[in-house]
Amino acid sequence: MDWVVWGIVALFVLYGISTYNSLVTLRTRVAQAFADIDVQLKQRHDLIPNLIETVKGYVAHERETLQAVVETRNAALKAQTPGEQAASEGALSGALGRLMALGEAYPDLKASANFQQLQTDLADIEDKLAAARRFFNNGVGEYNAAIGHFPAVLFAGLMGFRQQVFFDVGEIQRQALEAPPKVAF
Repeated sequence: MDWVVWGIVALFVLYGISTYNSLVTLRTRVAQAFADIDVQLKQRHDLIPNLIETVKGYVAHERETLQAVVETRNAALKAQTPGEQAASEGALSGALGRLMALGEAYPDLKASANFQQLQTDLADIEDKLAAARRFFNNGVGEYNAAIGHFPAVLFAGLMGFRQQVFFDVGEIQRQALEAPPKVAF
C-alpha cells in the first residue's frame, strides 16, 4: 500500500515539474517575441530621423507634421510595457501616416529617390513589425491559456506566473480603425 501512495506522490511531483517547465518555456517565448518587436521598433525609430531630414528640405512649412512625428517618436522610445508601447506606437503610426501623405501633396518630394527608398524601408519594417506583433500576441495567448488551465491555475500564481498583456492598437487607434473611411473627391 505504501508503494501506491509513493507512486501517486511521485506522479504528482513529476506532473508539477512538467507543468512548471512548460510555463517557463511559454513565458520565455513571450519575452523573446517582445524582444523581436523591440528590434523592429528600434529599426523604425532609427529610420524616422532620416525620413524627417529628407522631408524637411521639401516641405519647410509643414512644421506641425514634422514636430508631431518627432514628439510621438520620443514618446515611443520611453514606453516600457507592451501596453505603453502599443499606445505610443499607435500614435507614431498615425503621425508617420500624415508624414507619408505629404509625399502626395509635394510632387518633388514624391519623386525624390531618397524619399522613395525611405518609404520602401519603412513599409518593410512595418510588415516585419506586424508579423512580430502577431507572433507576440500568439505567444501571449498560449501562455495566458496555459496558466489558466486546470490544474496549473492552482499554483501558477504562487510560482510567479502572471497574465501577460496583448500588444493592442489601443483605444484611440481602435476608434479610428472602426470609423468609416472618409472619401473626398
